[in-house]
Amino acid sequence: MSEIVLNKISKRYADGTVAVDNVDLDIADGEFVILVGPSGCGKSTVLRMIVGLEDISSGDLTIGGKRMNDAGPKDRNLAMVFQNYALYPHLSVRENIAFPLRLAKMDKAEVDKRVNDAARTLELTELLDRKPAALSGGQRQRVAMGRAIVREPEAFLFDEPLSNLDAKLRVQMRTEIARLQKRFGTTTVYVTHDQTEAMTLGDRVAVLRKGILQQVASPRELYNNPINLFVAGFIGSPSMNFLPATLKSGRLDTPFGAIELPQEFGAKLSQDERGVIMGIRPEDFEDVELVDDREQARGSSFAARIDVIEWMGSELYAYLPVSVGRNEHRAGLAELARELDQEELHADSDESQVVARLNPASRVREGEQAQLWVDTSRVHLFDPETGENLTYEPPANQDTAQHQTSAN
Repeated sequence: MSEIVLNKISKRYADGTVAVDNVDLDIADGEFVILVGPSGCGKSTVLRMIVGLEDISSGDLTIGGKRMNDAGPKDRNLAMVFQNYALYPHLSVRENIAFPLRLAKMDKAEVDKRVNDAARTLELTELLDRKPAALSGGQRQRVAMGRAIVREPEAFLFDEPLSNLDAKLRVQMRTEIARLQKRFGTTTVYVTHDQTEAMTLGDRVAVLRKGILQQVASPRELYNNPINLFVAGFIGSPSMNFLPATLKSGRLDTPFGAIELPQEFGAKLSQDERGVIMGIRPEDFEDVELVDDREQARGSSFAARIDVIEWMGSELYAYLPVSVGRNEHRAGLAELARELDQEELHADSDESQVVARLNPASRVREGEQAQLWVDTSRVHLFDPETGENLTYEPPANQDTAQHQTSAN
């Protein structure tokens, strides 16, 4: 069994900096879990504590039911793949892959068998006698993976392994990693700041912010049912649009005009008038001319001026300037955008930009007014003070969708 359990794990440095704060996470045997978040959120520190490269300040780490807080890296039987490959330049591919086995003084025949098996799996057989300098970035990363595979570890740990590859190679290697994990069925913890990798690779994704675990769920659950403003903004590409709005008696007054909310929202929301942050994803907009009557009844139409259009062939992105006024929540949204490395919103501006992803058949034009439609059943409403998603639905099975929240 290679279940990994983090029980209130924290990392505090001597200067008082808290890098990881009371993280609870159960990783099942054979599960592929992604740790994701912006730079500095603590995801790599969590990984390094699991493998033993960072001391644990408080909490308990168990691997296969054994407490490992004080065990050295070599005693944990974990294989780590780094961002920079960490290959020995003077050794051949064969010797790089075999290195951990030679270090363990394994029988030569077994070493050769494991190296050859890994090379076939990773399509490296013809490269075994080359040095790393003669390999491409993708080939070097496969060698690093081969060195991990031959150890037959309890778990694989990946620390942003694709960051140094170009876009095409990242897609290829992403698919390869997913295929290998399914083939071997080895418990895998994968760190990335790229939410596309997180959404396409993991069985579950753990989103961290400033050392605090925000939500752990399947990619689909995170996308459809984010627990707070931060998760909603981090998951999805392009990011969710956030706009100030006023909620009263089942109706939402927005910069687009008044929106009647679905009846199912009524049970979750107070009928008292209150300010909220409305979240709506770009893909939940459409050109009204391309929406049939049945769909139109599920949403609301509004007029907007199209500022910029990006036609991508399979989709069209329309950028809409929207007046939001100088409201009290503007500064908080601008801070969130900066944290998420998104286009900065200016706290002193009374205008925001909304991104709508439309059918490429749309004939909307730059600089002209257009009639657009928004699917109101897909709207999320957030508390402006705490960031809590007011329309969040707790999963039916909390054991399979473990989550933890923090204030916004």
